[in-house]
Amino acid sequence: MGASTMARADQPGPDWMPMEQVKAKVLQSGYSQVTKLEADDGRWEGNGIKNGQKMDFHADPKTGVIVSEKLD
Repeated sequence: MGASTMARADQPGPDWMPMEQVKAKVLQSGYSQVTKLEADDGRWEGNGIKNGQKMDFHADPKTGVIVSEKLD
């Protein structure tokens, strides 16, 4: 059904922490690399490397604090 049915990332809200600041917070929390970061379902969602392992994480949109993470 065309482009309208394709999954797309959401847009960050006006009161969200900017992407670069979220990336910096994630790196400060122990990640050595952030390979993906996007707005999705009302939060920042990303992938990165922590302790040598690929991880999926969700970060609070306003603080950038990781609220959940799991092995990718």
